Amino acid sequence: MERTITYQISESEHGLRVEQYLRHKGYSYQNLTQLKKMPESILINGIWSYMRSTLSCGDTLTVHIQESEYSEHIPPVQLPLDIIYEDDDLLVVNKPAGMPIHPSLNNYKNSLANALMYYYKEQGKPFIFRCTNRLDRDTSGLTVIAKHLVSSSILSFMAVRHEIHREYLAIVRGAVSPASGTINAPLARTGSSIIERKVDFEHGEHAVTHYKVLKEQNQHSLVSLILETGRTHQIRVHLQYLGHPLVGDYLYNPDMEYINRQALHSWKLSFIHPITGEAMHFEAPLPEDMRKVLG
Repeated sequence: MERTITYQISESEHGLRVEQYLRHKGYSYQNLTQLKKMPESILINGIWSYMRSTLSCGDTLTVHIQESEYSEHIPPVQLPLDIIYEDDDLLVVNKPAGMPIHPSLNNYKNSLANALMYYYKEQGKPFIFRCTNRLDRDTSGLTVIAKHLVSSSILSFMAVRHEIHREYLAIVRGAVSPASGTINAPLARTGSSIIERKVDFEHGEHAVTHYKVLKEQNQHSLVSLILETGRTHQIRVHLQYLGHPLVGDYLYNPDMEYINRQALHSWKLSFIHPITGEAMHFEAPLPEDMRKVLG
């Protein structure tokens, strides 16, 4: 991918070196090292410059990102792809249930990464797959993917700082009581399993989930969930701990009467754009298989 980003230097930024200015913008040290290796990647007022060059008020700083590499171990495969939003820096995808984020031994050609590799191959653009907020294979909904090294670095840092806000919708059997609250229960691996998790107050990692029942219908509850932390299987295990596990969850509650996958959907996603600073907000409605559970 190629991307040209332009910045106007303000009075308060006068006297900063290019590298200092870009670090303030969220560029990582690795980003700066990578940019140094690219031809004429830094321009001040149209003139090729160094990272140690000094900026003046009114200057135009241009960063030219040139990535010719691609994810060579991810084969491009034509698959359904629901792109909610795309610009020069990122895209937001509404991932269907049953599609893994990354290829694996048993899912080598049916992942979101495969679909995006095909999407950009058709456009003749080299693409490195960099997903910021990962979803389980059978969890549907919104996920954000970076399109170049700088947006990836900034989004990843935002994710660590919990600045990418997600809201999930889940369906459980029965009436949840209390109808809203916070689940504060640490999570750890179950035995030798690399997949399964459990609540473990002695050895677990801090995990907090806020929940609220939105409606009760057809002997099920639709629950909104907001994560304060992002542990593996956090929602799935926390709802099990609450006594209301997700319906259709093969690992924690194989209740397949109404749905054959965990009834969990990432329906809201909001964050500050890593390059423009614009507030971004996206929604993806409840998928049909989950709507049917509610009748």
